[in-house]
Amino acid sequence: MLAKANRITRGADYRATVRRGARFTGASTVTYIRPNPDSSVVRFGFIVSKTVGNAVRRNLVRRRLKAAAYELVPTLRESADSVGGVDIVIRALPASAEARWATLHEEVTRAVSRYVRRSSTR
Repeated sequence: MLAKANRITRGADYRATVRRGARFTGASTVTYIRPNPDSSVVRFGFIVSKTVGNAVRRNLVRRRLKAAAYELVPTLRESADSVGGVDIVIRALPASAEARWATLHEEVTRAVSRYVRRSSTR
């Protein structure tokens, strides 16, 4: 489970990340990543709307995405130490309802690695 320090809790932070963050799309998710120089931690937020399915299905997808994010925190913490914090919002698309955990994990990992590669070349 993600620690409270690693979660985005304010709506303004969600909006800022979605509007100003780099967007990475996959078949089941859209990932928005934005550097956060005000903080030194990696924070995740999840958007799982009713188009994904009923409450049981949405919570299953959210738990899978949180598990994938939990595994990425140590990797991102290393890269965030030199740059500052990073805010990541993962929006689940309707296809995520039928996606397996490995697929969701791979999409999130690919988005984060693309962002790290992109930010290290700047």
